[in-house]
This record gives sequence, C-alpha cells and structure tokens, in this order.
Amino acid sequence: MVDCLESDREALVDFRKGLIDPRNRLSTWQGTNCCQWQGIPCDGRTGAVITVDLHNPHPPNVGKMDLQNPLPSDSSASDRYGFWNLSGELRPSLTALKSLRYLDLSFNTFSGIPIPSFFDSWQNLQYLNLSNAGFGGGIPPNLGNLTRLQYLDVTDYDLHVLSAENLDWVTGLVSLKYLAMSGVNLSVIGSNWVGQLNKLPHLTELHLYSCLLSGSISSPISVNFTSLAVVDLSFNIFNSRFPAWLANNSSLVSIDVSFSGLNVGRFPHVFSELPNLRFLKLVNTFNKARCSKIFTGSWKKIEVLDLSFNHFYGKLPTSLGNLTSLTYLSLYWNDIQGRIPSSMGKLCNLKYLSLRFNNLTGKIPEFLGGTVNCTSETPFPSLEVLVLSSNQLVGQLPNWLGSLKNLAVLDLEYNSLQGPIPPLGNLKKLVVLKLSENELNGTLLDSLQHFLNCICWMFQTIT
Repeated sequence: MVDCLESDREALVDFRKGLIDPRNRLSTWQGTNCCQWQGIPCDGRTGAVITVDLHNPHPPNVGKMDLQNPLPSDSSASDRYGFWNLSGELRPSLTALKSLRYLDLSFNTFSGIPIPSFFDSWQNLQYLNLSNAGFGGGIPPNLGNLTRLQYLDVTDYDLHVLSAENLDWVTGLVSLKYLAMSGVNLSVIGSNWVGQLNKLPHLTELHLYSCLLSGSISSPISVNFTSLAVVDLSFNIFNSRFPAWLANNSSLVSIDVSFSGLNVGRFPHVFSELPNLRFLKLVNTFNKARCSKIFTGSWKKIEVLDLSFNHFYGKLPTSLGNLTSLTYLSLYWNDIQGRIPSSMGKLCNLKYLSLRFNNLTGKIPEFLGGTVNCTSETPFPSLEVLVLSSNQLVGQLPNWLGSLKNLAVLDLEYNSLQGPIPPLGNLKKLVVLKLSENELNGTLLDSLQHFLNCICWMFQTIT
C-alpha cells in the first residue's frame, strides 16, 4: 500500500488540532500513513490525499419539513446532532492538500462561523458538502472559482443563518451538476437568479426549498436547462405564474413547487406529457382544474403525485386507473365529488392514498377492477396508508380492506359508513386505525388481539 505524502499528513495533523471531537472519531489519525486514517482515502498511485470525509456518521433523521422548525441558534453541539459531531475551527492548513477532490463536513456544528474563504484553493475539488454543518453569514463568492466542482450542498436546517447577496459567483461553477441551497436566505438576490443558473449547462438537480425567494421567476431568452431533472422551489414566497419554460422541460424527473406562491392556475396539461416525470408536488398552487382533465394524457412514468390543498373539482375519472406506476397519490383537501372509481384497482404499486377532505359520495367500491394485473391478484397489494376521512361515503366497508397485508394506517373517520366491520385480523402491520364518526356496528374484539403494535384507536359512534 502506498504511503501518503508527508506534506498531506502534516496538514491533516495541524487541521485536527483545531477540531473538537467529543467521541474521538479521529482516533485513527495516528501513525505515518494517513491513507489508513478514517475518512482519508488517497490516490493509489501517488499517495496524495483525495478525500476528506468528516460527515457526522449518525446524522438525525430529518427531512426538509424540519426547516419549518429550526434548531435555536444557540443550540450546543450536543443539542444539535448528539456527540458524534465535530466543532471548533477549520484551519487553513487543509489547503496543502493539493489533490483534494472530495470534502464532506455535513451535519457537524461549527457554531455560526463563516464558510472559510480558503475553500476555493482546491482546483481539483469535485464534491463539496457543507450542509447542516453550523456555518453562518454570507456564502463566500470565491467558491465560484471551483471550476471542476460538480456537487455543492450548503443546505441549512437552521433556516436562513446562511445567506447570499447574489448568485453571480455560481456562474463560475461551469461543471456543476448538483446545487442545494435550501434554507439559505436568498431574499435579496433579485429575479435574475434564473439567468445566472441558466449559465450552468450541466445542472441536473436544483434544490432551493425555503430560501425566501419572492417576486416573479424570469424567463431566460434562451433556455439552457437541457439536463435539469430535479427542481425544488417549494416553500418560497413567489407571486407569479408557473413559468412555461419549466413546465415544458422534457428532461424533468421531479418537480416540487408546493407552498411556493407560484400560481399554476388551470392545470397545465403539459405535465402529463413530460416523458420522464416521476415526481410532481403542486400542493397549494391555486389549481382550479376539473379532475377529468387532470388525468388525461399519458403520465407515462408518474410515481408520486401530490395535488393537495387546491381547488380541483368534478368526479375522479376512470382514466385515473391508467396511472399504473403510481406509488403515492394525495388529493387531500380539494372539492372532488362523486364516487371512487373501481378502476383504481389497477394501481397495483400504490403505497399511499389520501382523498381526505373532499366531497366524495357513494360506497367504497366492493369490487375493484384490474386487480388481475397485480401480482397477488388482490387490491392494492403494496398499500401502506389509506385515508378517506372527512367525505360523505356511505354503505358497508368492503371485505377487501381486510386483505391489505401491508397496511399501517387506515383512516375512514367522519363519513356515513354503516354496517359491520369486516375481519381485519390479517392487517398485522396496522399502527393507526380511525373509524370514528360513522355508523358502523359489530365487534372488533376478535381482530384487536392481533394489533399489538397499534398506537391509535378511534371508534366512537360504533354500535
């Protein structure tokens, strides 16, 4: 095995002196060959350090919704991410690693210190992950000197502690494929940010969730986003129509503009014809389309479709059953009327279904069509969450509810359902069961003995 360069070893030894390491994560940083140290791979030919991976090995299980409840700015290191995170200072001795290609400091706690300006020293750097590492202040514009950088993540779960006055510097990142700045305060960058990002010909993913972006989204004269696959502009404060140049981008795989202030208006049917689209979230985007128009088109690959908190109206069409790749469908809180179409039985891959807070009427279909196409030939073999509460559904519960072996959540409360409760003893994974405010009767005692994991029971108005 090749030994590491002595100059690289000395740089790492000095760099470690500035770090506070409560769990002694860097205990392997001893001896003469730094290529054997934890998180320090080297070039197998030259011995030069090419990676410094100091990310928290036990980051919290958080998602982007946690940006709405950020940690207090005075949180101690242990309060933030436990004792596995590093803190202290980042010494410039690290710049001696001339061959560095990969640097990951994510989910540590550097207590509001600025991102060091010397981070532009690594001209070979391709990957830079500073997400949720406790940095504060302005993002240094000289990061734009990293012309070989392909991945940049400065996501900030502390919410707006990091900021940028403009995105002019981003135009220098000519190799960039992935850009994540969610939670960074971009409130003063103006409307030209689209034009600046449009100069990145290789950009594939763009994450600008909760960045205080406002106003309108400009339309570039010539659109260069030919590689753009993932766009997240959710939870901003725009005041404009959904940009046509984005809706017409055939390379898109995932779009999330939920709670962004973007007005989609009447549903842009072009979404259904995007050949690669798998993930679409348009929650609270002022949609007013008729349901029959939404589910026309091919929707060739759609897997996740969240159209909650809008103004969709009319009946669910039988064509909904043609979206056979769906794993997640939420039409929560709209104005959908009529019956649940039996054609939904064709959705063999569905794991999550929410039609809560609509005006659905009639019975839950006793027989669902298309199940012959499912591997188990039973309805919804993959379904984990079924929420039909707060509608006007009537009649008896269908027996197929008892065959949903993967079901964890069943919420049918606040309807006018009647009659006996079908056997539910096969629902071994059930955790939440809500049947209150109906007119159901019979006994659940035979089934309840199986629900040792169930944490939520609501059975009021069951006789």
